[in-house]
Amino acid sequence: MDIILLERVEKLGGIGDVVTVKDGYARNFLLPNKKALRANEANRKVFEANRAKIEADNASRREAAMAASGNVEGKQIVLIRAASQTGQLYGSVSVKDIVDGLNAQDAKVAKSMIVLERPIKTLGLFDVKVVLHPEVTVTVQVNVARSDDEAELQKDGVNVLEQMFEAEQAEIAAEAIEAQVEAEAAADAAAAAEAEANAKRREEQAAAKAAAEAEGGLSADAGGDA
Repeated sequence: MDIILLERVEKLGGIGDVVTVKDGYARNFLLPNKKALRANEANRKVFEANRAKIEADNASRREAAMAASGNVEGKQIVLIRAASQTGQLYGSVSVKDIVDGLNAQDAKVAKSMIVLERPIKTLGLFDVKVVLHPEVTVTVQVNVARSDDEAELQKDGVNVLEQMFEAEQAEIAAEAIEAQVEAEAAADAAAAAEAEANAKRREEQAAAKAAAEAEGGLSADAGGDA
């Protein structure tokens, strides 16, 4: 479908540009959100008649967005979430979570302004774009942690996920060493027990042999006397 843009749309164009987009994109997003008009003759005339006002209104909104950007740019929000030992969240971070976190810091943003390029499903720091106006975009940071202490570590540049992995690997290594020590101790104990058993067996055999020899000597003496 051919459309006339009423504002700048990323990767499409600016005000007044006539572009071709997929029908679904136009019907489901651009047209209902008043970002464009169908590019027919009647709408072309309407647009040209109102072009100066459309551009003036856009400039006014752009200036207001630029003025407000200083209160949003660079903000960091902390979201405390439950997560597994591998850092996977039990759930995910929503756009509403981000909006609520920013507005708690007087940022005054709406859900439609948040650009969440992919779901946030792990602990860590994430840069998120906030589109205050089609021509004014700022970046905020979302700090997702299991506790305020972990959030502070991440803020200071500590990779909590890596730290968790290293701690887990250290625990596994310690358990392996402990198991090896226990196995070696068990093997040593078994060897000592076997050596003791063998020594006892040899003693018993020697005693039996001595007894047999003594008994044989007595028998020989008895025969000589007869």
